[in-house]
Amino acid sequence: MPKPLKPNLKSIVAASQPIPLHGESSVVRLQTATEAAPQDKAKTTLKQRAKQLSVYLEPPVYDQLRDLAYTERSKIHTLMLEALDMLFTQRGVPSIRELEKRG
Repeated sequence: MPKPLKPNLKSIVAASQPIPLHGESSVVRLQTATEAAPQDKAKTTLKQRAKQLSVYLEPPVYDQLRDLAYTERSKIHTLMLEALDMLFTQRGVPSIRELEKRG
């Protein structure tokens, strides 16, 4: 008994495309990024709106931050935002809240 043929990308795409009827165009229009992106801030999540930033911390620093978050029943993210807001105030630049209002 011969082995069944392995599917390839071409056959998968061909099977997923509807066959155009007589006189119909086979061109598919895709949405651009601006059309697909929601414009309303309330309808998007922070993860969709925000930029991600990695921070490398020495283990004792991370442990202390984690312990503070646990003790205060908070999240590390909240403490990091608080620290950034304190830094912005100290340096005389707009706070996070002021930046969000500008939007």
